[in-house]
Amino acid sequence: MLTLAANHLWQSTGFSAVAVLLALALRGNRARVRYWLWLTASIKFLIPFSALISIGGSLERWLLRAAPASRVPAVPLAIVQRVVQPFAPIPNAGLSAAAVGQASPTSTLLLPLLLALWSCGFVAVLLYGAVRWRRVAAVLRSATPITEGRELEALRRVQRTGISRLPRLVSSNAKLEPGVFGIFRPVLWLPVGIADRLKDAELEAILAHELCHIRRSDSLTALIHMAVEAIFWFHPLVWWLSSRLTEERERACDEEVLRSGGEPHVYAESILKVCEHYLASPIACAAGVTGGELKKRVEGIMMNRFARNLSLGKKLMLAAGATAAITGPLAFGIVSARAQTAPRSDLRFDVVSVRTVHNGTGGAWDEFPVNGRWTSKSMEIPAMIAWAYDVSFKRVEGVPKALQGPDPGFTIVAKMPVKTSREDFRLMMQSLLADRFKAVMHIETRDIPANTIEVAKSGVKMQPPGPCAKVDGNESVPAGQHRCHDIQISVYGSQDPTIHWEYAGWSVSMADLAARLSPRFPAGLMVDDTGLTGLYDFDVKIAMHKAQDEFDTTWQYDWRDAWERQAGLLIDLAKTKKRPGTLVVVDHVELPTPD
Repeated sequence: MLTLAANHLWQSTGFSAVAVLLALALRGNRARVRYWLWLTASIKFLIPFSALISIGGSLERWLLRAAPASRVPAVPLAIVQRVVQPFAPIPNAGLSAAAVGQASPTSTLLLPLLLALWSCGFVAVLLYGAVRWRRVAAVLRSATPITEGRELEALRRVQRTGISRLPRLVSSNAKLEPGVFGIFRPVLWLPVGIADRLKDAELEAILAHELCHIRRSDSLTALIHMAVEAIFWFHPLVWWLSSRLTEERERACDEEVLRSGGEPHVYAESILKVCEHYLASPIACAAGVTGGELKKRVEGIMMNRFARNLSLGKKLMLAAGATAAITGPLAFGIVSARAQTAPRSDLRFDVVSVRTVHNGTGGAWDEFPVNGRWTSKSMEIPAMIAWAYDVSFKRVEGVPKALQGPDPGFTIVAKMPVKTSREDFRLMMQSLLADRFKAVMHIETRDIPANTIEVAKSGVKMQPPGPCAKVDGNESVPAGQHRCHDIQISVYGSQDPTIHWEYAGWSVSMADLAARLSPRFPAGLMVDDTGLTGLYDFDVKIAMHKAQDEFDTTWQYDWRDAWERQAGLLIDLAKTKKRPGTLVVVDHVELPTPD
C-alpha cells in the first residue's frame, strides 16, 4: 500500500512538473489555457496512472484471446518501470512466494501510524472547509432576492452580451465581495448598497466577471481541487497549485470581460472599489472578483495584454501532451502485461520431448533436475504452470476444463546444462509452455487466504547455521555436506501404516521456508510472520497415518505440533489470514505441438 501511494505521488509530481514547463511555454497566451493545465495537474492526483495501466493490461489480455503475445524486450521495459514506478521492485518473469506478502514488524507498525496521521490531516482540512462553507451558506440563507433595481437591469444588459441563462440574484447584508455560490443552481450575490458605490459601467463589469465564473463552472472545478487538498494535504505542491488555479481563474475572467467590450480603466476601477469596501470570499468554490495577485491583475487589465491566441504549433504540443498522458499509461499496461509472463528467449532446454498421455491418472515428476536431466510422468497443465511460475496449482486460474487433467497428461524429458539453477530451470519451463503449448498468462495480485509462519510461545528451537556447501546450480556437493540455502523434503515408510515426512534445511531464512512450503499446502500461499532475519538449520520429522489427507484435522494437528516442538515455529494449516498473493491467470493455452 505504501509503495502504491509513493509511486502515485511520484507520478503526480512528475506530471505537475511537465505542466509547469508547458505553462512557462504558454505564459504569453490566454490565461484559460494555463488554468486548464493547472486543473489537469490537480485532477491527476485523483487518477492514478496505475488505473490506466490496469485498463491497458485488461485490453492486452482481451486482445490475447485472439493472438498470443510476442516476446517483449525486458531491459527497455525495466527502465520504464524504474522511471514510472521507482518505489516498486521490478517483477521478473518467475514468481516467488517469498516475495509476496512479507511484512516486517516495523513496516506493520508504520502503516497504521501513517494512516492515523493522514486521517487527522484529512479531517482537519475537511472541517476547515466545512466551516467556511457554512459561513457562506448562512449568508445566502439570510439574503434577499433582487427583483428590481439597477443591479437587475445591469445583469440583464450583461446577459445579452452572451450569457445564455440568468442566475438567481440576491442581496446580502454581509460585507462580502460579490460572488457566485453553488454548483448546479448558482446564486449570484451582491452586498447591499453596492449599486450606490459603483457606476453603471463598473457594476456591469463586476457582473460580467461573475457571469464568466458561472459559464466556466469555476465553482465545480474549485470544489474538485478542494477535494485534492483534503486528500493530499501533506503535499506542498497541492497548495501551490491552489494559488496558481486562483490566479489564472481570475485572469481568465478578466480576459473575457475585456474581450466582451469592457473598458480597461473602468473594469480596473470597479475591482479596486470592491477591494476597498468589501471582504474577499472565505471559500475558493464561491468565486469572487478580488482573487489572485491584484497588482498583476490590474496591470494586465490596464495594458490589455491577454489577447494572444495559441499558435498551431502550441496547439499541436498540447494535443500531443494530452494524448501521451492518456495513451502512455495504457500502452505501458499493454506492454507490461505482454512482458509479465513472457519467457526469456535465451533460456530454453537443450533437448526436450513432450508426449501426450491419456491414462486418467495423476502425474509424478522430479523435484528438480538431476545432473542436467528432468523427467515428468503424466503431468497436468495446471501443475506445469504452477511449477514454471513457482506457485501452488491452486493459484493457477483460467485453464480450460478440458485441459486441466488428469486426462490428458504429459510425459516430458528435458536436458539442460548441469549447473542450471532452479530459477533458470523455471524460466526454461516457461519457454516450453510458450513454445509448445502456446500458453499466454498474466499475473494478478489479490487478497487471498494465506497460512503464516510465526514464532511459537516456547521460542525458536532451530540451530544457528552450520557448515554447508556453497555450490551453483545443480552441481553435486561433497560427500557428507549439504547445500547452503537448501531445504530437502523426504518421505519414507510408505509401506507401513505410518508415513514419515522430514523437512531438513541448511542455512535457510524464514522467507526461504515460506517460499518452499507455499505450493504444497491448502492455502497455496505461506507467509513469513516471524520477524526473524537470520539463517537457521532445522530438521523436522512428522508422522501421519497413510489414510490421512490435507483435510484431516488430526494430520493438521500433527503438523503443527511437530514444527512447534522441534523448531519453535507455529504453522497452523487450519487457520488463514488475508494477504496479497500472486495468481497466474491463463489467457490462452492449447495442446502441445507434436515432437
